Amino acid sequence: MVFDRSERPRLPRAIKILIAGGFGAGKTTMVASVSETRPLRTEEILTDRGIGVDDLTSVEAKRTTTVAMDFGRITLTNDYVLYLFGTPGQERFWFVWDELAEGALGAVILADTRRLADCFPSVDYFERRGTPFVVAVNCFEGSPTFELDEVRLALQLDPSIPIVLCDARKRDSSREVLITLVKHSARLRAEPVGT
Repeated sequence: MVFDRSERPRLPRAIKILIAGGFGAGKTTMVASVSETRPLRTEEILTDRGIGVDDLTSVEAKRTTTVAMDFGRITLTNDYVLYLFGTPGQERFWFVWDELAEGALGAVILADTRRLADCFPSVDYFERRGTPFVVAVNCFEGSPTFELDEVRLALQLDPSIPIVLCDARKRDSSREVLITLVKHSARLRAEPVGT
């Protein structure tokens, strides 16, 4: 039996995306909010061993931390399936970033305005690797609000890097951030993308 190529179902294109940012910025929350499958989490309870190591300033209520990665999946269109890898935010776990970043189309850097300086290591890392990224300002209740241009200036970002507001707890908001990243990466690679 011979199959006509046009009769075969098209397989979706698999795209690897990293979700990065500082400790407590909402990476695990974003992966969980948008994943269409039950997300894989490697969270451990914060213990006394983190005293003097983990800075809990402005995130005192945080009780767990990602020690390896979070993993989830979302289908954007019939043509694109995103595989999401949430990175650990604490410096002592950064050694896994190189493995996670291998083959990634791009990254979302979640920014917490209560701890904006925590974005610098992520920005520096992806700039050094030449990995396309967008910055998503996670709007926590009670956190300081800034204009996006103020965030761009504070993080010393090039005008070409997209910055968006988001609520990592909400699926639609997280999905829009991912679409922004895919479109940004496609523009940089001069590839067409449909959503």
